[in-house]
Amino acid sequence: METTRRQVRGLGSDPDLEIIAHRGANREAPENTLTAFKRALDAGAKGIELDVHLTSDGGAVVHHDPMLRDGSKTAIATLSLAAVQRRASAPSLDEVLQLVDGRCRVYIEIKASGAVEAVVALVEKRLDWCAVHSFDHRSVLRTRTLNSRIKTGILLVSYLVDVAGALRAAQATDVWQNAELVDRDLVDNVHNAGGRVIAWTVNDITRARDLAHLGVDAICTDVPREMIKGLNEGAA
Repeated sequence: METTRRQVRGLGSDPDLEIIAHRGANREAPENTLTAFKRALDAGAKGIELDVHLTSDGGAVVHHDPMLRDGSKTAIATLSLAAVQRRASAPSLDEVLQLVDGRCRVYIEIKASGAVEAVVALVEKRLDWCAVHSFDHRSVLRTRTLNSRIKTGILLVSYLVDVAGALRAAQATDVWQNAELVDRDLVDNVHNAGGRVIAWTVNDITRARDLAHLGVDAICTDVPREMIKGLNEGAA
């Protein structure tokens, strides 16, 4: 099958493109909320991506920024999980995983290095449909050290000279590459190293089709419903 005629990837061995909802369907509901994740599931996304910080009492909470967005600039790390949830629409990671319950893959971005242990404790019960990634590649390696069966990825905003070496160093398999920097050489290098390329964040259907033609394995998008519809229409 030509890459330009890919359909949406499932959770099994289907070789086709996977659409990942960036912080849920965040154009339909507030990002990183249960509603946004429900909307992504309803849209048919085969993956959702979310961000995790650690509260003062060891809770893994789903929130992008290290501080609350209520104007107080209060650091999440200084608050208990209950206190965070009183002041923000921030579900715990456990709540999200219970909501999804294997209906799609969950990609967990570790924002705070101290959250690794809490995330691993939840993910290792759900190895078939959860994965961990981070800009801090030490957190990725730490995850693998704690449980080598957890699928992991490294986040990139630059074009590395040796992307395969970075994968090996972090013991990861996914490369989350800024979509503007994805080209055929990068895709080939990652695939030759046994890894996958996830392009982020892509909201333009034409660009998504170009990336599919290059052979990326997944696309992370703010608009999963429109992306799925547009790619499937293009493959008809």
